[in-house]
Amino acid sequence: MVSGKSRPADVHKKLRERVYQVVNQIPRGKVASYGQIAQLAELPGHARLVGRILSQLPADTKLPWHRVVNSQGKITNPGRVRQEARLAEEGVNLLNGRVSLKLFGWDA
Repeated sequence: MVSGKSRPADVHKKLRERVYQVVNQIPRGKVASYGQIAQLAELPGHARLVGRILSQLPADTKLPWHRVVNSQGKITNPGRVRQEARLAEEGVNLLNGRVSLKLFGWDA
């Protein structure tokens, strides 16, 4: 570190950790939107960054990434079938390809 400034890699690590901490708090049977995660991680307006961070998780992660959907309750990642199955295991059902945020939304 030079004169108290953080290196870009350190900043990215801190952002990832903030996102991970929020996602890890989503209770079983509930979902949150990318925007909600961004807001709670003190990254307002950076829903896409949250999506990018979650897309880079290792396949064997224990983080409940499957509990994150878009603002309309839709699954927008390539692992749709896997995500739907994991949500169904927790009692979260999709209707017309969407999770009801009124029924299953996390009230953080």
